Amino acid sequence: MDAETIPQDNSKCSTCSSRCGKLEVFDWLSDLPQPGGGTDVVEVQFKNTRKGFYKNSNQLKLKRGDVVAVEASPGHDIGEVTLTGELVLLQMKKNNLDPSTYEFKRVYRKAKPVDVDKWEEAKALEHETMLESRRIAERLNLNMKIGDVEYQGDRTKAIFYYIADERVDFRELIKVLADRFKVRIEMRQIGARQEAGRIGGIGPCGRELCCSTWITNFVSVTTNAARYQEISLNPQKLAGQCGKLKCCLNYELDAYIDAQKDFPSTDVPLETEDETYYHFKTDIFKRLMWFSSGRDSTGNVVMLAVDKVKEIIELNKQGKKIAKLTSEFSAGVVKEIDYTNVVGEDSITRFDEKNKKSAKRRKNKRRKNPNRSNNGNNSGRKRRNDKPSNSSDNKKR
Repeated sequence: MDAETIPQDNSKCSTCSSRCGKLEVFDWLSDLPQPGGGTDVVEVQFKNTRKGFYKNSNQLKLKRGDVVAVEASPGHDIGEVTLTGELVLLQMKKNNLDPSTYEFKRVYRKAKPVDVDKWEEAKALEHETMLESRRIAERLNLNMKIGDVEYQGDRTKAIFYYIADERVDFRELIKVLADRFKVRIEMRQIGARQEAGRIGGIGPCGRELCCSTWITNFVSVTTNAARYQEISLNPQKLAGQCGKLKCCLNYELDAYIDAQKDFPSTDVPLETEDETYYHFKTDIFKRLMWFSSGRDSTGNVVMLAVDKVKEIIELNKQGKKIAKLTSEFSAGVVKEIDYTNVVGEDSITRFDEKNKKSAKRRKNKRRKNPNRSNNGNNSGRKRRNDKPSNSSDNKKR
């Protein structure tokens, strides 16, 4: 069996590699004819989210999903081709890499069956190696967490990914790990978000984690993003699986900031002749603001448009107070444009209510036809009375 006849996994779709969902890139040029002077650079993906760009100097006919042996330091590594053609240069540009100055490593060959077998054996050792390395780090009293281990394809080197809140002196750890596993050791520090991306998972939205599917550069997220979007500052709901604030809090932040550029400050109260009203909540895209007569209470809540609020604040600055603050919109109008529970799916007791209604209908039917129920009861009694008379006649006979 040569490199061309390595069995492929037919359970995957044709547009995805076997590592489906891990920073996957859709090749929308795959079904178009490639120009003669195309690039010989290919993108190769290794375990989880690690990728690299390699030069196909041997002019191999590579396509998406091919397992290849590439140059490493030292030895060689085994990876999977995830992208070829002109899109590779666009990926490099996206990652701020200049093809003219980037030092490309080479693609040696398509992986042989021996290479693939050795690669699979190396991957099978990674989990136990990670657990053992954690025990060794704990014995050395190192304040760090080893989150993942990745063996090189030829099993001559292993990369240990770790998380640490402070600087860690792991020189002694490297000596112990090298003696224990008989490989070259490389320690690579990552953050909590990178760890979540390597492990993967499903978010509360029901989709795969963004950090494991498409995010490559992590932008800092602050609680101000939640404040701008009027989201409750609940740490359990704002934090992702990495323990940090969710990256998706930044997705719509610019739209919210742009929508409330002309909104008045929520710290400014509204003065009337009778009471002082304080900001309660805001609906940004409907341009509505609610004010309450008490700072900490929800009583006497008034709904106003943003323009009306700005007008009242301007009058207060001039020393004028309006007589009374009333809502500009009726409750019925708000109910029409607001969310309504049409099918009753939000109610936990919705099935109990249906049972009550059906029982009530049966009760009403009985009230409407009392003779029918009485006749049924009497006929039942007659049948029950007939039985002992028949038995007595049988005894006489």
